[in-house]
Amino acid sequence: MTQIPPPAEELRLLDAELSWLDGRRSQLLARRAWLVAQLHGAPSPRTAAPPPMAPWSRPSGPAVAAPEASTPGVQNLLLLLGGALLTLAAVAFTLVSWGDLGIAGRAVVLGAVTAAALVVPVALLKRGLRSTAESVAGLGLALTVLDAYALHEVALADTDGTGYAAVVSAVLAAGWAAYGRGLARVSGPALRLPVPAAVCAAQLPLLLWAVTADALPYGVTTALLVTAALDAIVALRCHALTVRVVAATGAYGMGGWGVLAAGWLSWTADGPGAAARAAALLLLAASIALIAAWRSPAPGLALGLAVTGGLLTVAAVAGVPRVLLPEAWFVPVHLVFGMALLAASRVGRIPEPIRHGLAWASAGVQGMALLWALPMVAAALMGPVGRLGSVWDGAPGSARLLPKDEVPWAADVVTAPVVLLMVAALLVVVVRDATWRPRALEAALGLVWATLLLAPHTLRLPYVAALLLLVAMTVGLLALRGTRSTVLALVTSADLALLALAAEPATLVVLAFLTALFTLSALAALPARSVRLAFFDLGALRPVPAVAALVYATGLACASGASLGWAPEHIALLVLLVSVAAAGFAARVEGGTQVAVEIAGGAAALVAVGLAVTDLPMLALVIALCGVIASGTALRPERRPAGWVATGLFVVATWVRLAAWEVEMPEAYTLPVTVPALLIGWLLRHGDPRTSSWVAYGPGLAVTLVPSLAMAWDDPHWQRPLLLGVAALVITLVGARGRLLAPLVLGGSVLLLITLHELAPYLVQVAGLLPRWAPPALAGLLLLALGATYERRLREVRRVRDVLGKMD
Repeated sequence: MTQIPPPAEELRLLDAELSWLDGRRSQLLARRAWLVAQLHGAPSPRTAAPPPMAPWSRPSGPAVAAPEASTPGVQNLLLLLGGALLTLAAVAFTLVSWGDLGIAGRAVVLGAVTAAALVVPVALLKRGLRSTAESVAGLGLALTVLDAYALHEVALADTDGTGYAAVVSAVLAAGWAAYGRGLARVSGPALRLPVPAAVCAAQLPLLLWAVTADALPYGVTTALLVTAALDAIVALRCHALTVRVVAATGAYGMGGWGVLAAGWLSWTADGPGAAARAAALLLLAASIALIAAWRSPAPGLALGLAVTGGLLTVAAVAGVPRVLLPEAWFVPVHLVFGMALLAASRVGRIPEPIRHGLAWASAGVQGMALLWALPMVAAALMGPVGRLGSVWDGAPGSARLLPKDEVPWAADVVTAPVVLLMVAALLVVVVRDATWRPRALEAALGLVWATLLLAPHTLRLPYVAALLLLVAMTVGLLALRGTRSTVLALVTSADLALLALAAEPATLVVLAFLTALFTLSALAALPARSVRLAFFDLGALRPVPAVAALVYATGLACASGASLGWAPEHIALLVLLVSVAAAGFAARVEGGTQVAVEIAGGAAALVAVGLAVTDLPMLALVIALCGVIASGTALRPERRPAGWVATGLFVVATWVRLAAWEVEMPEAYTLPVTVPALLIGWLLRHGDPRTSSWVAYGPGLAVTLVPSLAMAWDDPHWQRPLLLGVAALVITLVGARGRLLAPLVLGGSVLLLITLHELAPYLVQVAGLLPRWAPPALAGLLLLALGATYERRLREVRRVRDVLGKMD
């Protein structure tokens, strides 16, 4: 409703703006000339410098606040408020003051006001007052609604209100549309309000007629869809933007409610007849969407409408078979029609956006079917996990571990493989593009794998047959020599191992087979070998087979020991053989496989330690054997740091053995650490003399000196302090002779503390014999002596600092 100003007013505004621009140009040119003169070093003394100005500030005049609303905006707001007030006044007059006039007076007043409100816009449009004409026309349209209400209250009070509203809405829609078109022919520019208002009124007639005819629910749904179809026709054929927006909104709104109603009718249909009627409604909705997509000029809109039409078509044609077939075939039936939709999309005469939309709709149906089958695949895969709580309780009668009474959807497991195989076959047959073909084949492989995983549950295979099927799947997937097939083989083997836990013979045989299978697959990846195992060659160095072989070997060791009746601490020795094999295999590989194998071997060693933790002597033996394995690993040049791990393991094994012997002296635990630590420090300094003594000898000395000092502090006997003092004296002398700072500082500190600890009782006795004034007097004398010899003491301290600084 923006009003273009009259020519005279617009000319005045243009002249004012041009005048301001001329003044602005003059000031900018003067400022530029002065700046150029300044840059060349010859400013004019007679000309004052023009003041710098903001880029778009007014050159002169007082600052005026910018208006917060434009003139057309204020005008439109005033017209809108005026029209609203007049409409409210008319409503109040009709509803409240109607009884004060007679029949003739009522007709004259409403008729005159309505006629005036509808005629005045013609004159206003001829004078160019478009916004005012819009407001007055809106008042006239509102008055026609009040006229219809008044007519019903006065002359047609006995008629049905819903039917009357349907007729009135139809008449008003036609009248408002004709009024808008008529104004366009009479006065030139058309108003933007009457025709959109007519489209809004046209949403009601069919719906209200269906309600009047008591055509629930099919008649109301049909009315909604037909109204949506009419709105779509208007939105596609009309050129006015406001009319198209209103019609499109009505089409989406009425069509959405109609689709929801038709879908609910199809879902709740209890017989072929009801399902057929609901299917007809869904087909009507699909036809509307597809025709609108065909006629739509926008490719994106056509694509969305085609997707919607395709999905509605599948829901419609699958509605009747769904009622006739068992519930388990609900999804396969929809999938069949979704695949047929994909075939229909490949017809050449269909426009490209619609063809793509139908293909996307078919893909959506297939995706929903796979989502429906996914829980059953997950249940079949995770079902054997329940065997972890009942190992070797006996083999079940069949492979279906989830009976129908425990899992409500277990009956659908019969048709889930059908869905998976249909989608897999479609991917293999349809996808021919060179880019997408490998991905489609990999997806088909995954779907076939899921189908075979469901087969034991679907066919109720015996327990042994299910194990053999999983064995064949594992071997076949490894033979494909692909990354994803290897992952699927690993998952299948895990499911096989869990399923085999039901019976002791099955557990031993399956774990032995899986260990051998993945061992062969891992050996096939070695860079050099005398016999090439081409059947299991993965084509690249992958850590997965080697790690899987070690994991299953660990399980086999545990199961074998348990089958022989061994105690857990004895089984630990058997598990350590896996760590030995891992260390040997890691020496033949490199890169990521080497690291993964070493990690798997370490994990097996941790399992062995956990098994032996209840028996301290056996635990010490296991930890010592782990140290031996680490020592063997440290023999390789690239794994020299493993020697530190081996040393730590030997120390821990010694500690555990001492704890088993109930030894409580800390030196028994610390000396096995100190001796090798000092030896390693000596070798380190021998190889690199620049190594600090704190790095070489500090940790080893502190490990023994600090705990021993703590124990000696509270030890009532004299042996420990004496031995510790002698050791500290020896360490101090060695540090002084070798000019090593760490032994000198650590040994001297411990020696000083031990001496103070031993002399403390005597010092207390001496302090008790002295008079009370003696300590303050001695302190004063000490301070005087220090003050008198302060500078000399500072020189001595600096000399000691320099001597210590020269030490290592």
